[in-house]
Amino acid sequence: MASAIIVFSHLRWDFVYQRPQHLLSRLAKHHPIVVIEEPEFHSGEPHLKTYSPAPGILVCKPQTPVDMPGFHDDHLPYLRQLVRQVARDYQDHIAWFYTPMALPLLQELDPKLVVYDCMDELAAFKNAPKQLLQRESGLLKAADIVFTGGQSLYRSKRDRHPNVHCFPSSVDAAHFVQALDRSNSHPAHKNIPGPRLGFYGVIDERFDTELIAQVAAAHAQWQIVLVGPVVKISPDSLPRAANIHYMGQQPYEALPHFLAGWDVCLLPFALNESTKFISPTKTLEYMAAELPIVSTPVADVADIYSDVVAIAGDAPSFIKACEAALLASHDECVAKVERMRKILASTSWDATADKMHELMMTTPRRSQEEEEEQDAAELSDTLAQVNPLRQPETLRFASTAIIGAGPTGLSAAYHLGHDAVLFEKNDMVGGWCRSIKDKGFTFDHAGHIMFSNDPYVLEMYDTLLGSNLHWQDREAWIYSKQTYTRYPFQGALYGLPPDVIKECIMGAIEARYGNQPKAAVAAPATGAKAGDCCADNGMELTGGNVTALDKRSPANFEEFIYQVWGAGIAKHFAIPYNRKLWAVPLTEMETSWLGGRVPLPNLEEIIEGALEPSAKPMGPNARFGYPLRGGFQALMSAFVPHIKGSIELNADVVAMSPREHRFTLADGQVVEYDNLVSTMPLPELVRIIGDAAPEEVKQAAAGLRHISVRCVNIGVARESITDKHWIYYPEDATIFHRIFVQGNASPDCNPAGGFGITCEITYSDQYKPLPLSGQELIDRCIADCIKVGMLRADDVILTAHEVDMPYAYVVYDHARARNVETIKSWLAMYDIILAGRYSEWEYYNSDHAFIAGKKAAESVKWVEQKSAIAAE
Repeated sequence: MASAIIVFSHLRWDFVYQRPQHLLSRLAKHHPIVVIEEPEFHSGEPHLKTYSPAPGILVCKPQTPVDMPGFHDDHLPYLRQLVRQVARDYQDHIAWFYTPMALPLLQELDPKLVVYDCMDELAAFKNAPKQLLQRESGLLKAADIVFTGGQSLYRSKRDRHPNVHCFPSSVDAAHFVQALDRSNSHPAHKNIPGPRLGFYGVIDERFDTELIAQVAAAHAQWQIVLVGPVVKISPDSLPRAANIHYMGQQPYEALPHFLAGWDVCLLPFALNESTKFISPTKTLEYMAAELPIVSTPVADVADIYSDVVAIAGDAPSFIKACEAALLASHDECVAKVERMRKILASTSWDATADKMHELMMTTPRRSQEEEEEQDAAELSDTLAQVNPLRQPETLRFASTAIIGAGPTGLSAAYHLGHDAVLFEKNDMVGGWCRSIKDKGFTFDHAGHIMFSNDPYVLEMYDTLLGSNLHWQDREAWIYSKQTYTRYPFQGALYGLPPDVIKECIMGAIEARYGNQPKAAVAAPATGAKAGDCCADNGMELTGGNVTALDKRSPANFEEFIYQVWGAGIAKHFAIPYNRKLWAVPLTEMETSWLGGRVPLPNLEEIIEGALEPSAKPMGPNARFGYPLRGGFQALMSAFVPHIKGSIELNADVVAMSPREHRFTLADGQVVEYDNLVSTMPLPELVRIIGDAAPEEVKQAAAGLRHISVRCVNIGVARESITDKHWIYYPEDATIFHRIFVQGNASPDCNPAGGFGITCEITYSDQYKPLPLSGQELIDRCIADCIKVGMLRADDVILTAHEVDMPYAYVVYDHARARNVETIKSWLAMYDIILAGRYSEWEYYNSDHAFIAGKKAAESVKWVEQKSAIAAE
């Protein structure tokens, strides 16, 4: 196993996300990382308070009975004991220092290498300890390799150590490129008009408060947005004006959203000893947002980036530079952006961390008595286990824990608005609503659209996406009998063979009037589902075309189809399509999910749709929304800046103890909670509870049935291959039951000259195993697409891959309701709130998921309010 890296840091991991977090999170691919922060005062026994912010990283906060700042000498007796404890757990280690003040603790270690990553000239900072310069001299003698955070620091250290390497601040361009979507502005800007001039970072003695005051006074219409914590200076010393807005510390995830709403980025640093050697990380992050930048002449900005950053030495010059940035011509902006892109192309945190790691692996060890040096290349390829540092009994606490960052979990966190923690096992939010980027194409996990009759959900769409939301008329079609007919099938029979049309109409008449009592035909109705025979979304019905289920009592879904649509529509579409979709015998499905009433066929519409081509669909569900940019993922990601709690990715819940109100993550971390919202599949939740669940609950979970979906995404080197949005394929001629035309959801989903489609195939291990997988399945889908005319034999396939969705559709078999109630009743005893399609085991679309998340948040708030009243 690779050596651990034991890091001594003066910065808190959960403070501003900057150089240490970027580098160490990347080095965690190769080494376990243990970060020992400055101590905190604790009146009890000294101990290490730990947590894991990311896989492979353990953060230790020493708790000592000394109420002094930093690595003060009075802490040392306690810290030595705690560091020895860490060294025992990680005997094979490298020592890494961000602060020389921790140097006395080196004697408790036996490192194979000592690294000094000098990111700032800390001795020049306000309130710097008097011993800092002396300890830095000692650290430079003890270190085997020294990294510096910029050219100025490199020049100041290169003559003091024989092995100094300059690694200026870099950038996670993929993160900050989100700012290029200017419509994705942070909601905090809602009541702040433009133009906005922004800064984010620590506001301390390095920040020129007087300069900001003068900029704000020069143009009252300019809005100055300042994002970051205020430290080491009094908040009373900050300039105050109607056009200066202090946003406080914000999560790293929110920074691109602030940039998206700014017109000019500021680097308003004071020129003093504390800024003499700084290399601001935000310089390149601003560039990734492709925004104009105005800076005071700090050396590492002025010397390196003056061709793209406007440098101004006093307030009048700074104001003029901001004016010029706001008035720059299109050609000037384009030229500057091109220079920014060239700079960014030559740097990244990934490349920086890789080069640092390479140097560390090739630097001689300090002690010649240690074992023969492990081959550097072999060590580079050694990946640490996921968070092997975690001790089994390490606990942390979350007031409200939400499991799963799909649409329901995101909505729950969005509506809670306080210190909830959202745990997601994947490396991005979205659940099955995630999107994939592949060779310029964007593909969703199966087809997703935005539609709702709920005014609140429609308002959410606008809030989350703003101008990135596009509405369009639905083009849904069915391909059968070698012809296309509009969706829904029963209202657009024109074009089908005459004998098929005749069977469908006669069957509908028989269903309507066959043995129906007149009272049933005239039964009043509220809205009812299942207005189409695809059984995948439902349409509202009105008027008297409905009769109560209890008067017709279909025994199962197949009987329901015959009763509702008649034998012809059942034979030629509804039965074959639904068998293909549901992958289980339709006789084993009940009908409660279709609504409480049976819709009767509208014969007038059926006959009209048979005599002439159907017009474009009308009504509220004839239009749907989709993000213009970013795929359906854009809707999911848009929740993030609104969520006031925290989100933890790569956090897979593997064990649950409802009685103890705790669960365990795959990295060994144990989380205790007051309230729990689960959106994970109900059978999976019962599985991770294990033997703590009673036998009847485990049996009920085993009885829950679902179907899975395998998607084959295909990118074709031909534009506009169809004008349709999705097509149903009821016949066995194709392996897929539906094609979602991803390329027509939004033009942004396609690269130039390309077009994307998604073939959807349902399967069930018990009833309909997936017959092919991998390249064989891809080849079959391409062949079937050619067979039905979606593709041509000479089409060039630019990319093709498959995506598996093990849990896709909940099956409403006759035992479902009883099994779900058994599980829910038991979980309710332990305050677990179930929310969403897979946790409630309901047939939900994404808009229903948003409402389910809202209701879950309201349930948590109700419990909190009840607890607060009880405590009074």
